[in-house]
Amino acid sequence: MGLFTRFTDIVNANLNSMLDKAEQPEKMIRLIIQEMEETLVEVRSTAAKNIAEQKSHTRRVKSTKASVDHWHGKAELALAKEREDLAKSALTQKHKYQNELEILEQEDHKLSEFLAQVQDDASRLQEKLSEARRKQEAYTLRQESAEVRLKVREQSAVYNIEAAMSKFERYQQKIDRVEAQVEAYDLMQTSGEGQSLNAQFAELEKDDTIEQELAQMKKKAQAA
Repeated sequence: MGLFTRFTDIVNANLNSMLDKAEQPEKMIRLIIQEMEETLVEVRSTAAKNIAEQKSHTRRVKSTKASVDHWHGKAELALAKEREDLAKSALTQKHKYQNELEILEQEDHKLSEFLAQVQDDASRLQEKLSEARRKQEAYTLRQESAEVRLKVREQSAVYNIEAAMSKFERYQQKIDRVEAQVEAYDLMQTSGEGQSLNAQFAELEKDDTIEQELAQMKKKAQAA
């Protein structure tokens, strides 16, 4: 079933409102354009048929006018020859074609009006179709723009992850270097049985203190 029920539905349609209400605007605009194109083909086909009919009708009008003039001339000739009976017969034929001409001219006027209306309808429908195509182009551009922005975001996210990993690796390497320096320093400070130089000096200082205290105790005992 089509989106529109008649031609006026199309030319009076509010495309913005229709697309705003649609769950899938891109799909909706494609359907609208398809139906407009099909309707435009029908309208132009009707216009073509009426143009052909009008041309045929115009030839009949021209031929009938020629017949009217022909019998009018015959009537004048008969009168000139004093053949009133023939003149009446000629005028009878003239009036016959005259009546036919009046009918043909009325039909021709109606055909002209109808053809003008069809051509106007085709023009209005073409404008509406152009509007729909512009909206379709706008949706296409929006979609392409959205896809480009998405790719940029995705690439940015990948870059941020890689940058974070690279930064983490640099910190890890820095920590490894500091730890290596600490270990090297400890090795340089270690001697003997594994005691550091500071530990050995502290031990010597402790021994001197004990010796001094022992000497003082001996001297005190001798004095007693």
